[in-house]
Amino acid sequence: MERTLWGHLPLLVRANSKESVEYILQTLWRTWKTGLDADDRRLICQMLQLQNESDLDPLLVCLRMLMRKCVYENISKDDIQKLFPSEVLPELQRLLTLLLQKFQREWRADVHMDKVSLPRLKTMTWNLATQDSEVREPVAVINLKCPQESDLSFQLAKETLDTMLKSVYSIRDQLSNMGET
Repeated sequence: MERTLWGHLPLLVRANSKESVEYILQTLWRTWKTGLDADDRRLICQMLQLQNESDLDPLLVCLRMLMRKCVYENISKDDIQKLFPSEVLPELQRLLTLLLQKFQREWRADVHMDKVSLPRLKTMTWNLATQDSEVREPVAVINLKCPQESDLSFQLAKETLDTMLKSVYSIRDQLSNMGET
């Protein structure tokens, strides 16, 4: 983390209590994806007794970077303390270390729960059938089974199947090329 960002951490000393700093960290985590709304920004500015809202952004960037490092790199208590350069006040280092350590497990669980899990294909079966139409063209009836998912069944005419296979081959080729680089 750049040294210039650390210069904004002393703004946290203006908070009335440990609970205020805790609230700021929790709010930052809660709004990780959406960003702070105007009400949250005003409240945090009031907590930190900031006259200008633009002073808040560098602090928030610094805190989010610290939080991200602690959550995604699973940094230990001792390593959290090593993140701070000497110019950060020792009492502020201790407070942030305590709070980051307090929420680290919870935040890591949130990240784990938030990861998208794609369904895995368990089995695929297919057979040929004729459509119930006047033309009587054959279609492929494909049945997919995924663990803990409902079965999926669909029909493809020859033209649609050709288009789909070309796309699948293209995907395969791209994945192969990525593995080689």
